[in-house]
Amino acid sequence: MSPRGRRAAQPEEIHHRPAIVDDSGLIVRHRDLQGRVRIYDFAALSVGSAMQRDLAGRFAARCAPGGGWNSVATSRALWYLVEAFSRFLGQLDAPPADLGEMTAGHWNAWRLSRPDSVRGAQEIGSVASFLRDDPRLSQPLREAMARRVPPVRVEERAYTPAEFDAIRLAARRTFRAALLRVRENTATLQAWREGHHEPGTDGYLLGEALDLLAREGHVPRQLRKSGTSHGQRQVWRVPVPYEQALGGSHPRHTWQRLYLTCAEVAALGVLFAAEYGLNATPISELPAPRPTPDSVGDGTLVYRIELTKRRRQSRHSEVRNFTDFGATSPGRLITEALEATAHARAYTAAAGGPDRLLVWHRSHASGPGLGQFNFGLTKYSMPSWIRETGLVSVSMRRIRKTVNVVHRREPGQNSQDVHDRVYVLPEPQAHAVAVPLIADGAQEALDAARRTVLQARLIDAPQNGDAETVTNGCSDYMASPFGSAGIGCTASFLLCTACPNARIAPHHHPRLAYLHQVLEGLRGVIEPVLWQADWSEAYARLSDLKDRIGPGVWAAAQSGVTPQDRKIIHQLVNGHYDS
Repeated sequence: MSPRGRRAAQPEEIHHRPAIVDDSGLIVRHRDLQGRVRIYDFAALSVGSAMQRDLAGRFAARCAPGGGWNSVATSRALWYLVEAFSRFLGQLDAPPADLGEMTAGHWNAWRLSRPDSVRGAQEIGSVASFLRDDPRLSQPLREAMARRVPPVRVEERAYTPAEFDAIRLAARRTFRAALLRVRENTATLQAWREGHHEPGTDGYLLGEALDLLAREGHVPRQLRKSGTSHGQRQVWRVPVPYEQALGGSHPRHTWQRLYLTCAEVAALGVLFAAEYGLNATPISELPAPRPTPDSVGDGTLVYRIELTKRRRQSRHSEVRNFTDFGATSPGRLITEALEATAHARAYTAAAGGPDRLLVWHRSHASGPGLGQFNFGLTKYSMPSWIRETGLVSVSMRRIRKTVNVVHRREPGQNSQDVHDRVYVLPEPQAHAVAVPLIADGAQEALDAARRTVLQARLIDAPQNGDAETVTNGCSDYMASPFGSAGIGCTASFLLCTACPNARIAPHHHPRLAYLHQVLEGLRGVIEPVLWQADWSEAYARLSDLKDRIGPGVWAAAQSGVTPQDRKIIHQLVNGHYDS
């Protein structure tokens, strides 16, 4: 309805959703949730036409809304597997004409052809998942597809501290240089827009070139006089006055003044992985974070970043907050990334492109992207940066594992079970870190056992030299483990059962049995926290004594308690012997 309350005019023709499969049944068009489109031609597969249509139908069902494939990256990955599967079937002596003719033998042969690696296991599982919903598959074939693929042991290890520091330092150097370059040229552009340069001067020509670069994605240029094309591309040159003002026509003198390169975006992605422990895909697809409204203006910026994990069945999306309150704060990297990509994001936003943080300028406008700009990390990003830095290799997966297992020691977009089972347990550095923790835990358990297990010796009769205490006999009063040697024992008589110098003869049993009974009675009349702190360990040691001497002897001890035993135990529990 219009602002004046009039109904909007109906379109002349009925709108139809673009077809996923064309009339031939062999061309599948996948449009994902982000508007990206990819077309797959099943006529090019190395199988018969009936099998081509069957595979195209299965593929189209997954590409349809609600089919499960919400990204062209997913459909592209499965397309490569379908191509490999088709080549395998086409090379058989008697390939199946369609999916209904496939047998368990065909599947087992395909399974054996896959490498014994993580990649091979993923290929088997992905193709089985892709095909198993077809109702024409035979039961033996379904059973063969359902056979479990033995897990492949992954030897991927976290980086050592020296390796991790070297990678992070190289990434910081690359991105820092790019940030300073963009910052300097942004200041030059702003000065030109504010009229600080006289027309005709080199400063004015430079500012004018930067202004066009920010608006159009390229500096002033013109076609070569020798022709309009060179091979399959048009060849442009920078006019001489602007070339002199820019310092040359090389990309570092032209578009690199305001935009990042493929290698520099890879360095920024490495920093995000090293700082926040994220996977390459969430980093590539990360929308440009915006500071929360209540954090703007007070010198502290709070960013909310939206993360997506496609494989997760629940909690598909996740939001995290990072604060920029200084040079070493977690959010400072986000502030610098926004500054370095500001011009590229402004250009792509004006052109209707997706909202992404990682936007970079490419040398040639070909392939996916928006004109001369591309988004996120590609398969060329990391090799390009590695060549520039001289590093041997860099793995985003190993960076993430290093951060989450060695540094943060907590899950990152994983459940605690997956974090412990997949990431922590196979990692040698986690084992090394765990050794002192396990030793401390074992020592603590041993100390707790000593506190709650009877340490006194059981004897048949008093021995010469033993001194009688409130609860039992003592063989060496001057060598107490609870105090300094030579000054006599000053510990509570409740600790006698925890002392190796203590001696418990049969005539001590009634008094100790009564003490056990009293402590059990206290348990029901005082606060549990107080009983646990003051009486639980003595009670546990007396319970251990009860188990050692047996129920018959213990019952006889309880019946042999004298009034003097009761008086002494009451005085002990009331603290009369503490001073």
